[in-house]
Amino acid sequence: MKVCVVGTGYVGLTTGVSLAFLGHEVTCVDLDQAKVDMLRGGKCPIYEPGMEDLLAEAASNLTFTTSYSEAVPGADVVFVAVQTPSAADGSPDLRYLSSAAESVAHALNHDFTVVVNKSTVPIGSGNWVDAILRESFATREDRPAGVEFAVASNPEFLREGNAIADTLYPDRIVIGSDNPRSLEVLNRLYRPIINQTFTPPTFLPRPEDATAVPLVSTDLASAELIKYAANAFLALKISYANEIGQLAAKVGADITEVVRGMGLDQRIGSRFLQPGVGWGGSCFGKDTKALVATAAEYNLEMPIVRAAREVNTRQRAVAVERLQDELRILKGRKIGLLGLAFKPNTDDLRDAASLDIAKSLIARGARVKLHDPVATERFKAEQPELAPYLASTIDEVFADCDAVVLVTEWAQYLELDWSKFVGLMRTPILLDGRHVLDPDRMRRLGYRYVAVSG
Repeated sequence: MKVCVVGTGYVGLTTGVSLAFLGHEVTCVDLDQAKVDMLRGGKCPIYEPGMEDLLAEAASNLTFTTSYSEAVPGADVVFVAVQTPSAADGSPDLRYLSSAAESVAHALNHDFTVVVNKSTVPIGSGNWVDAILRESFATREDRPAGVEFAVASNPEFLREGNAIADTLYPDRIVIGSDNPRSLEVLNRLYRPIINQTFTPPTFLPRPEDATAVPLVSTDLASAELIKYAANAFLALKISYANEIGQLAAKVGADITEVVRGMGLDQRIGSRFLQPGVGWGGSCFGKDTKALVATAAEYNLEMPIVRAAREVNTRQRAVAVERLQDELRILKGRKIGLLGLAFKPNTDDLRDAASLDIAKSLIARGARVKLHDPVATERFKAEQPELAPYLASTIDEVFADCDAVVLVTEWAQYLELDWSKFVGLMRTPILLDGRHVLDPDRMRRLGYRYVAVSG
């Protein structure tokens, strides 16, 4: 099938490259010429493990352009995967989506095209996009006869750092449309994934337990709500673990054992029960905020979701409080932060806990040293006011340090020769912000081990 993907961020690029790998003819359109040039050269503008390898394997079916008139005509499916950042009131800013829909409408010329909302959008946006498409198409002086199109929702459930596996071997595929023909087209598009009949990439073999992928075909509004409801629930699990962690600290319980005991209950499960400095990234914060804002439009409260957001924000302050409890005075203390990206295997800094923790420490007079194995260059570009605090090596983070905080659980940090660094510190305080280090081992090595929760 012929596919157009509008936007080459995490979602758009992963979608486009994966579909091209499956054999579809894919054209990705992005208005950023520098990004398009980079992709044409086989280079990935984002850090995502395996993406450049998949780019190479799918190259024969991939085209990158800045022109809608090159990308849209003749497409069976047009995915719109542009950014939808939060506006001041918490609702998503839809101006990029509106602009993309207008541009798509002015280039449509196929007998039937499914225009798919791949961006995370408010409930009801499918109808809104459909109206924009039809109004914009009607204004075309060159509009061809016999052109039909319909809008569908196909929410993504990608984890940054694992986006390719999540696309090719997903838990489920959700498609929503009020047009039966749209559902048929998308069913056909995803058939190789649904049936798992494609030959896997050389670098990412099919999991041994992979089976046919469930397909959820539903209406537009339900598909849109599934995305928000899923992300909000995962955010709730993390915040709940952190709230229980605060109680564990008061009563003397081990939160890692508590969540382990909870997670073995099959009704609960262990995933997203990891206590620590909380969630970040582009999804949970934005989507929970949007869910609250959407509910408010219908005079509904979302107290559980609001509480999850409050607990998450609180965890970042708790990390600083733990340091103050240990050091008593933060002013003039040297504190190192290991990890800047909001999670491992990505360079994404959006809503990263490291930023809030670093800024709070600096505001209290601490001298901070920051390190990340991947996100440094992006950090310099996006956080220039914090760039002077970057350390060039891990040794620089530990040297004469009063405390070190593990903020992001990069494998590089978990595999450190921790015995080498304890002697470099002025006071060997280690705050484990993710509960991933062995407390007994760290204490044997000479660290004063402290956890954020419990």
